[in-house]
Amino acid sequence: MSDPTRATFGAEELSVVLSHYDIGIVESVTAFPRGSRKSPKVGIVAEHGKFLLKRRAGGRAVPERVRFSHRVQTHLAEGEFPLAKIISPRDTKQTFVQLRENIYELFEFIAGQPYERTEEEASEAGITLARFHEMMGGMKISRSLPVPTGDYHDATRIRSRLFGLGSTLSSHDSFSGDDAELASLVQFLLAAYDEAAESANAFGFGDLPESIVHGDWHPGNLLYRKKRVLAVIDFDAARRSRCVIDIANGSLQFSMLAKGDPATWPDHVDAVRFGAFLRAYESLRPLSDKQRACIPHLMIEAIISECVLPIYQTGSMGQWTGFRVLKMVRRKVRWIVENGDRLVASDSGPAPSE
Repeated sequence: MSDPTRATFGAEELSVVLSHYDIGIVESVTAFPRGSRKSPKVGIVAEHGKFLLKRRAGGRAVPERVRFSHRVQTHLAEGEFPLAKIISPRDTKQTFVQLRENIYELFEFIAGQPYERTEEEASEAGITLARFHEMMGGMKISRSLPVPTGDYHDATRIRSRLFGLGSTLSSHDSFSGDDAELASLVQFLLAAYDEAAESANAFGFGDLPESIVHGDWHPGNLLYRKKRVLAVIDFDAARRSRCVIDIANGSLQFSMLAKGDPATWPDHVDAVRFGAFLRAYESLRPLSDKQRACIPHLMIEAIISECVLPIYQTGSMGQWTGFRVLKMVRRKVRWIVENGDRLVASDSGPAPSE
């Protein structure tokens, strides 16, 4: 069944966009319903190969941001980092097509496998992130190219969305009669976010050097083949920040125990995968004491931020109501508060694995 909330391409739109590329005769076009609902994608089989066409979503359809993202990917490709090749349009110096307010990107299509939640794959994600950070340290950026900044840490936009959740969710019929619990839940998440941000700052987050980070290091942005990373995708969130932003989010995302109804998700993370991710990262780039101390607090900020933004906009996250998801987040935040320091200190914390 098609998703009516997911943006799609029009036939005429596709025809016009593809006319800018030298890919030969198009044999087939197939919807590719992955990632942001606001950013439609299609898989294309053509005379000169297989490709993925993407239209940038709303706030990310900014030429300077796309140029920066492509500059990052070009630098990585030069160092043989695993990623999909950008296909540039003909007769232009741009690496993308811009039509009115829309920006389109074409990539080679890579048929990889999704993350299967194994220790080996988590380890691969950790070492690949370390390699990414290592390569970003050597990238030269033109002063004429603006570099995006900002992240999920201590962010005003996250707090404002948290404040607005009450009115957003209370308008949904599924929350009728739960106003008191909703208010309590929002207040808990606000306090947890503030406390986590304050703790990370106290442990020296602001003293850490800035670099270029991926900004969205999670399983959906890595493709595997035989448990090895085949390609990293989606560099839309690349920006200047601290590397520990990626490390904390990756540690959380690649160790999450999440399947089915969020109400049934366990509170803890998979300690084996968590340790595998961090140890692999440190095999190339050892963590400083400040980075390690910040990780549990940034994990709390990351899980709150990831859920709050889409829920604020739509009242839900994927197929699940926002209220249901946020109650799950509250449970996981409580667990990280109680166990995060020990988890990071040992890389193989106190919780059972899957």
